[in-house]
Amino acid sequence: MSVDTIIIARHGKPALSRKVQLTWREYRDWWKQYDIGGLAEKQKIPKKLRAWAEKADVVISSSLRRARESAELASGRNPDFVYDDLIEAALPPPHLGQMKFRPKTWGTWSRIVWYWGWPDGMESHGDARARANAMCDVLASHAKGGKIVYVSAHGWFNRMLKGSLKKRGWKCVSQNGDLHWSHRRFERPTGYGE
Repeated sequence: MSVDTIIIARHGKPALSRKVQLTWREYRDWWKQYDIGGLAEKQKIPKKLRAWAEKADVVISSSLRRARESAELASGRNPDFVYDDLIEAALPPPHLGQMKFRPKTWGTWSRIVWYWGWPDGMESHGDARARANAMCDVLASHAKGGKIVYVSAHGWFNRMLKGSLKKRGWKCVSQNGDLHWSHRRFERPTGYGE
């Protein structure tokens, strides 16, 4: 039986340093720099991930630079498709005056308040969920007919894609966490639901 395959990978390690202490306002500026920045040099791509990317019929990337560069490094070619709708979900930091924390701490708190309904003028959790659902339909269309689709995107949004894909009958057959270069591999019988 033929299967359609979607491999969703997190981008590689970005060049921007996380070894800084920031206020919530500074974190917002730091995140803007993170979004426009590229990858750190001399990335080691997991062998399994590189093999999957090189074998993929279709390579897809988020429009953010770190994801595009990761797709190119893993697959050895430019992405076939680049989608704005694959960018990371919003991270609105809570307003905590002049308190300073590392980006990882701000990221955790930002994700919690965002998840519980505080987008602070950014994309809401509900809007991000709708975007993930729509992207799953796009990815499934690319995989139709027994194709292998490799997707280079972002940590939290990849988790959202996982939930949406599972609701559409995709089975997660391999995954290894949420760190840089992590992956989730999904399969579904070709012609599912037709």
